[in-house]
Amino acid sequence: MDHRTFVLSFVFFFIFSVSASETFSSISNTANNGEEDLLIRQVVDDRGVRLGAEHHFNEFKHRFGKVYSSQDEHDYRFNIFKSNLHRAKRHQIMDPSAVHGITRFSDLTPREFRNSVLGLRGVRLPSDANAAPILPTDSLPADFDWREHGAVTPVKNQGSCGSCWSFSTTGALEGAHFLSTGELVSLSEQQLVDCDHECDPEEKGSCDAGCNGGLMNSAFEYILKSGGVMREEDYPYSGSDRGACKFDKTKIAASVANFSVVSLDEDQIAANLVKNGPLAVAINAVYMQTYVGGVSCPYICSRKLDHGVLLVGYGSGAYAPIRMKEKPYWIIKNSWGENWGENGYYKICRGRNICGVDSMVSTVAAIHTTAQ
Repeated sequence: MDHRTFVLSFVFFFIFSVSASETFSSISNTANNGEEDLLIRQVVDDRGVRLGAEHHFNEFKHRFGKVYSSQDEHDYRFNIFKSNLHRAKRHQIMDPSAVHGITRFSDLTPREFRNSVLGLRGVRLPSDANAAPILPTDSLPADFDWREHGAVTPVKNQGSCGSCWSFSTTGALEGAHFLSTGELVSLSEQQLVDCDHECDPEEKGSCDAGCNGGLMNSAFEYILKSGGVMREEDYPYSGSDRGACKFDKTKIAASVANFSVVSLDEDQIAANLVKNGPLAVAINAVYMQTYVGGVSCPYICSRKLDHGVLLVGYGSGAYAPIRMKEKPYWIIKNSWGENWGENGYYKICRGRNICGVDSMVSTVAAIHTTAQ
């Protein structure tokens, strides 16, 4: 490496570090309680990581109700926890407009995290996305959020089951059913986990497989063939795929009329969102393991899709420290409970297909069916 390259590399790293530090300082000054401040300080202060890890781990266990079967297991998880504190700090440097810290996944290795909660299976980018119908975009609102219009159910929790695809599917259908009937009904993910074994006809061996993963479009195909989905209360979620299918056609609450992929163009995604309701979306979730809040806009992020989520809105008020200007963002409903992220939601910036968020987007239309 010559002298000039070395200097440029150092300056680039320095900008990253200062940017992350300024972001944390700004957020820390506006924190409403000590817990928020703790989540911020623990990943930017080397002394906090080195000297306070045990205290942070005790707080983590208490907050998330973590209990381990033996002292060896406890010590093993503590070492992973310490590693994840450093990982969160690295994520903060690479993603300075978000806040990264301790989450309920902080005692999991990256592999365990992928295996326990990420559940896209047989992902193949849609070949017909560019052939999707084109909608007008000249009158799109600057900001839009389906939560404000009554089309989004409360945040759910998939637990330690790779069933994210089923939550993305039901979320899109819940919104479409609301637009069709005016009634917001929480639909059953467990029905999809137990009963949907639909296969992708173009990908041999790629079938929806409960806690072992699936795809949203395959799930929509299952709903079309089966006739519909039951209410959550009639077929409650258990977080396990060891049960028999208990689908009761007499208790169908919502049905699919049709579904289609959406163009990769972000204006078209926004137009479909506004017109058709919340959209089923695939994303790479690598930064989500440490995400606490803010707008995630990492400088580098894989576009290998491994997690299914629900796109419910977009905004334009995110602050990007290095670019010194506002950045537009997508509003994502996740399925990891309300104590993750921003009350269960994730914000990711728009404009560059960050983490593959624009790569696999689907819209669904519901049959006008009266819920029973």
